[in-house]
Amino acid sequence: MPGRAVTETVLDPLGRPVEATYAILDTGEAVIEMAQASGLLLVDAAERDVLSASTYGTGQLIRKALDMGCHTICIGIGGSATNDAGAGMAQALGARLLDEDGNELPPGGGALGQLAKLDCSDLDPRLADTEILVMCDVNNPLCGPEGASYVYGPQKGATPDMILLLDDNLRHFADVVEKELNISARDIPGAGAAGGLGMGLVCFTGARLVRGIDAILDLASFDEKLADIDVVLTGEGKLDPQSMRGKVIFGVLERCEKQNVPVIAICGRVTDPGRQAFGKRFHAIVAVADESVPLELAMKNARAMLTGATERTIRRLYAQ
Repeated sequence: MPGRAVTETVLDPLGRPVEATYAILDTGEAVIEMAQASGLLLVDAAERDVLSASTYGTGQLIRKALDMGCHTICIGIGGSATNDAGAGMAQALGARLLDEDGNELPPGGGALGQLAKLDCSDLDPRLADTEILVMCDVNNPLCGPEGASYVYGPQKGATPDMILLLDDNLRHFADVVEKELNISARDIPGAGAAGGLGMGLVCFTGARLVRGIDAILDLASFDEKLADIDVVLTGEGKLDPQSMRGKVIFGVLERCEKQNVPVIAICGRVTDPGRQAFGKRFHAIVAVADESVPLELAMKNARAMLTGATERTIRRLYAQ
């Protein structure tokens, strides 16, 4: 789709300036990828601080799009370094998160347990006239064993004790939001995406969550193109039970199953629970690297290993 790229300086998850790029389509819509401002790849492994990481920069990007006159904003959420339920995003858009003494909360999900009151009197009024569509690739709720903290916290550096704290804080945050804004969104599919940003966008911007892969497949007329396809190849970094929570590989599989088109999954790694979760639904599941290959080595040689695995798979397929 024709459009132009716009680069702005915003705050990264740890509050440092970073250049983030989003798109403005010729139709006037803005397309934002939250990971540009609040992504895990912006933070080195040694400096990850999930308790303090904030989505403030994502809120800044939304405000920049509003400044550009965009009345429709599409936001892709995922790959975040954050676990603040979009609190930072809301603050960047004018909301105030206050403790018992009326002081503004510091950044990050680690502080949300101190939240006593929300002041949305200065929330950007342009949001009321803006359609915000949020594309997410998981359907996790905000809290609990399947929620943001338990499932995705470890990859952001959360220890078991941090996970308990963060989950309690997200639950408290949702309680205050429900009381102050009369909005309950903690259990909608995708509320826990991007460290709970899914819920925050719904509550503070009136956003609508959709499964990202469905939006992309529809845009690409995927279903129509399946009519002349013998087999579909898709992939995932690591095939595990999380892959069934609305991720790309699962969305592609569902569409293909409806038209009886076989699907081959080529994945960086394949776990036994992942194979069991999908059963025999795939025509084949191929691991690019097994557990004996160190992760750093596999990532360094990903292109060559993926190319090789794909070539071998295609040769076997057409040799049958």
